[in-house]
Amino acid sequence: MSNTDRYISPFSERYASPEMQFIFSQDKKFSTWRKLWIALAETEMELGLSQDGKPVITQEMIDEMKSHITDINYDVAKEREKQVRHDVMSHVYAYGKQCPKAAGIIHLGATSCYVGDNTDIIIMRDALTLVRRKLINVIAELAKFADSYKALPTLAFTHFQPAQPTTVGKRASLWMQEFLMDFQDLEYVLGSLKLLGCKGTTGTQASFKELFNNDKEKLDKIDPMIASKMGFDDCYPVSGQTYSRKVDTRVVNVLAGIAASAHKMSNDIRLLQHLKEIEEPFEKNQIGSSAMAYKRNPMRSERIASLSRYVIVDALNPAITSATQWFERTLDDSANKRISIAEGFMAIDGVLDLCLNVTDGLVVNEKVIEKRLRSELPFMATENIMMDAVKEGGNRQELHEEIRKLSMQAGETVKKKGLENNLLELIADCDAFNLTLDELNSYMVPSNYVGRSAEQVDNFLENYINPILDANKDILGIKAEINV
Repeated sequence: MSNTDRYISPFSERYASPEMQFIFSQDKKFSTWRKLWIALAETEMELGLSQDGKPVITQEMIDEMKSHITDINYDVAKEREKQVRHDVMSHVYAYGKQCPKAAGIIHLGATSCYVGDNTDIIIMRDALTLVRRKLINVIAELAKFADSYKALPTLAFTHFQPAQPTTVGKRASLWMQEFLMDFQDLEYVLGSLKLLGCKGTTGTQASFKELFNNDKEKLDKIDPMIASKMGFDDCYPVSGQTYSRKVDTRVVNVLAGIAASAHKMSNDIRLLQHLKEIEEPFEKNQIGSSAMAYKRNPMRSERIASLSRYVIVDALNPAITSATQWFERTLDDSANKRISIAEGFMAIDGVLDLCLNVTDGLVVNEKVIEKRLRSELPFMATENIMMDAVKEGGNRQELHEEIRKLSMQAGETVKKKGLENNLLELIADCDAFNLTLDELNSYMVPSNYVGRSAEQVDNFLENYINPILDANKDILGIKAEINV
């Protein structure tokens, strides 16, 4: 069967990176199963598991198992699964065929979730680590952008209506702060991940109590030893047959948080591109529209929004699965979990690659930004104009009413007649203010109306962002390849 006559996930062909795809690959999954079986056998051997005074597991068996971690005989496992309809036992059988000396002790005392659930945790840890690396790089790109444009005045919007000016860099710091929150959530969840360990069919360790003749000291060591061998500090202290599906909920909620932040940023960029103020990268030979050759559509930002919505909605899957598990376990989690966890990570991987690509190449059209700001600046300057007129002896309430009337008149000139904003001319002609047009033009300095924007960016970078970037210098500098 060729690749053109069957369904292929868009994540594989268009969105997810090779690194993320490998983390959720069959090779990664089943080689991890084998590492877990080795960790279990080593632990049982090191704890002196014996029968009639003879060791049940020998170093020779361990060495044999270690020699076949990655050369997985998939054909044998698949053929066996057709017969027994059980994926774990099929791979136990296939591994045993490659390791005849160890065949009898592979999976000893364990249940299927020992390899299945522990592998899921390991995969999520590795996937979160990749997400963490890309998220930090997105933050780093935004930090450079915010620092470069921290003092460039731009028209701010509330309700997408002109409001008091801000700066381009300050606006970028708003995007950055949301990603910082996501990073902090990710750090907590990643740092709190634990293995299931090896607790048996209902989480009671009954099988190991039997194997080790109720030796409490040895039983207490099983989970910590397995955790250490697999690179974890600890195992969850209690479980049913599975680790709590609440863990999956916490993990995917982190992804959904990143997706929400990315979506907000991409929406802002799309609006700014409509205003021709800031544009996402546009390649020399890129086609914006099949019909309208002049168009430069924000397709990367639109794709960020599209994939982000998928991740946000996907967060419902583990939440519902967690809520509907019965007692020590039910299997209605499995099919959903295989899809929702993997595809949540694939989608957020694509989102972060797109964010990296966009933030690394944002185009700032300073003249357009200045022109739009200056067209609205007379309205923003009215408070200062009014205060200075009061200082010269004017009545604040009367001047406010005059400003209101003149502002409405100037607004009509702009909206109804399509002419330039003439508010300053109207104020100059009004005796109540006693100000000349030249004097009024002195108020038209955009930087006078951005408040502490540049200072806020500096403080934010210095106190919150740079410490994180400095602590992660070794993973900075990655570039994202966009497939299409």
